[in-house]
Amino acid sequence: METPAAPPTHPLDDRATRLFIALAAFFCVNAVLAEFIGVKIFALEDTLGVAPREWNLFGQSGSLSFTAGTLLWPVVFVFTDVVNEYFGRRGVKLISWIAVALIVYGFVFAFIAIALAPAAWWVTAAQAQGVPDYQAAFAAVFGQGMWTIAGSVVAFLIGQLIDVRVFHRIRRATGERLVWLRATGSTAVSQLVDSFVVIWIAFVLGPQQWPTSLFLAVSSVNYAWKMVAAIALIPLLYVMRRAIAAYLGPTRAQALRARAALD
Repeated sequence: METPAAPPTHPLDDRATRLFIALAAFFCVNAVLAEFIGVKIFALEDTLGVAPREWNLFGQSGSLSFTAGTLLWPVVFVFTDVVNEYFGRRGVKLISWIAVALIVYGFVFAFIAIALAPAAWWVTAAQAQGVPDYQAAFAAVFGQGMWTIAGSVVAFLIGQLIDVRVFHRIRRATGERLVWLRATGSTAVSQLVDSFVVIWIAFVLGPQQWPTSLFLAVSSVNYAWKMVAAIALIPLLYVMRRAIAAYLGPTRAQALRARAALD
């Protein structure tokens, strides 16, 4: 039997508090990074060194190209599930709102940085690397369109709120069993909404005004990619649970999960 821990003398002496801070920090930095690196589109087949395979959906076709941000979003999903498991709806909502605020904050200062008058020598400083105009390159990378930013932020927040609700419904139905089911099930529902909302706001409502067939095709491919990545990361969820149990102790970890289930 474990000996009860003495009451902490400082809030940061509490291991659960330190755990939440670490999870929240990693969650937020991944969310912000995903937004900023999402401006790059990469070819999955070329990256893996395999022959290109075109998809055909809703009368549209294309290659497997995704934003670089999709590399980080599955990690965000895992951290959402871990926070949900130990700190409940309140914990997920808190870090989600903090992440949205940080994303908006980051883009505000990115646009401020773009608007600053560049030093004349700096504009041509990277010509040897094949960048004739550093200011234009900087603005192109960090100056994402407002419709894209709005779509991404709105979709992220809606997806998170849906994720936490579905996660707890599955948890109530299955109890402490089937961790993979509530993690994957909540991601499946939330990212179905997220994948379609972000494309709809950014490219249908936005100035590009994509046709419905292209909107449905690209959204479906992006959703499929996110789900494949989320399923592949299920082992990480179990590794983190074991690490948290070792850090907090089985009794404290179980107490946190029981409290989170009541949210």
